[in-house]
Amino acid sequence: MAKYEIIGGTPLEGSVTISGAKNAAVAILPAALLVEGVCRVENVPDISDVRILLEILRDMGVRIQEEGPGVLRLDATHITNRCPNPELVRKMRASYYLMGALLSRFHQADVALPGGCNFASRPIDQHVKGFAALGADVEETDDYVYLREGPDGLHGSRITLDVVSVGATINIIMAACLLPGQTIIYNAAREPHIVDLANFLNTMGARISGAGTEVVKIWGVERLRGGSYAIIPDQIEAGTYLAAVAAVGGNVLVQNVIPKHMDCITSKLQEMGVSIINYDDAIRIRSTGKLHHTTVKTRPYPGFPTDMQAQICVCMTLASGISRLTENVYETRFFGYCTELQSMGANILITGKTATVTGTKQLKGATVCAHDLRAGAALIIAGLAAQGTTVVENIHFVERGYERLVEKLTALGANIRRIDD
Repeated sequence: MAKYEIIGGTPLEGSVTISGAKNAAVAILPAALLVEGVCRVENVPDISDVRILLEILRDMGVRIQEEGPGVLRLDATHITNRCPNPELVRKMRASYYLMGALLSRFHQADVALPGGCNFASRPIDQHVKGFAALGADVEETDDYVYLREGPDGLHGSRITLDVVSVGATINIIMAACLLPGQTIIYNAAREPHIVDLANFLNTMGARISGAGTEVVKIWGVERLRGGSYAIIPDQIEAGTYLAAVAAVGGNVLVQNVIPKHMDCITSKLQEMGVSIINYDDAIRIRSTGKLHHTTVKTRPYPGFPTDMQAQICVCMTLASGISRLTENVYETRFFGYCTELQSMGANILITGKTATVTGTKQLKGATVCAHDLRAGAALIIAGLAAQGTTVVENIHFVERGYERLVEKLTALGANIRRIDD
C-alpha cells in the first residue's frame, strides 16, 4: 500500500490552484447519461473517484474522449449496457447517482448499493422516497436497488425530504428531468455542487429553477441535447489548503476559487486569528501568530461543512485555550481520525457529538492511518505542522478527492513524498 512521508515544521509559501469540485464532478458525469448528444465538460479533476466513474460509463457504452487536461467529451446517445458494473459501483459512494439518471432516461435501473468512505451510516431512504413519489416501484435487497416504472407511469411530483440530503436532492433532480409534469423538492439541500449540477443540466436543455434554495422546481422535458460546461472549483479542497496554512503557518494565494462559497470556512479561520483577503477568484491567507480557540458546529450549507470538520480540528489542536467542535451531520465522524491525532499529542475529549479540544504547543510526528477521505487530509495537515516525521497510511482514501496533492504541497515548500510499498 502506498503512503505519504511528511517532515513537518516548514511554513507554506506561494500559490496553489484549486481543481474542479469532486462533489460536482461525481454528479455531473452520471448526469451525462441523460443527454442524447455530446457533453463537453471542463475542469474535471483527475482523482480516483472520477476515474472509477469514467470506467463505469465506458463499460456502459458511453463514448469518452479526453481533449486535454481536465477536458472530456462524453456521448451517451447510444449506450449498450444499462446495468453498471457492480464491482465498480461498490468502490465509491456517488455511484448511486446512476439510479436517478437511468430511471429518468430508461424508466428502469438496476444499481448495486454504493461503497465509499465508511465514517458513518449513510442510508439512501430519502432517495428511495423520492423515486417512489415519482411513480417508480422500488425493490431493495442487501446488495442492489431495482427501480421500475410503476403501474401509473413515471411523473412529476411534490416531495418533501424528511432531512436535508445532498445525495437525495441530486438524485431526484436527475430522475425528474425527463419525466412529464412538474416536480417540486421541499427541504432541498443548498450546496454549491447542487447548483452546479442544475446549471449543467439547464445548459443541456433541462428546466430547473431554485437550485441553491430550499425549494427546487423541475419541469420535465422530452430530451436533453449536448453542450459545453465547466465544473466549479472545489470548495473543500480550497478549505483544506486554507486550514493547512492556518495550522502550519505561511502566506499562500489560493487561486481558482469562488470566495462566496468559502465564507463559512474563512469566517472561522479569521475568528481563529489568520488574515484572509478575498479577491474575485482567489483568497490570500496569511498566518499572524498563535491561533485562537473557537467553537464550530457543522451544518448543511451555508453552514460550516462536515467535510471540513477534521481539518479545522487540527487547527484547534494547535490553538490557545479550549475549542469545541460539534458534528451535526455524521455524529460518528470523530472516531477514526481523533485517535490518530491523539497519538501525535493532541488533547481531544469526545462526548456524544461534541469534541472538546485543548490546544497544545506542538504535535509530534507518528505513523497514522487515514480512515476516510477528509480524515486523511486532516492527518496530512497535522503531519505538516508536527515536529519530526509523520507517515500517513491508507492514502487511497485521500486520492479519492485531492488532485496532485503531493505536487501542490511540494510547490508550497512542504516536505512530503509518496512512497509505494
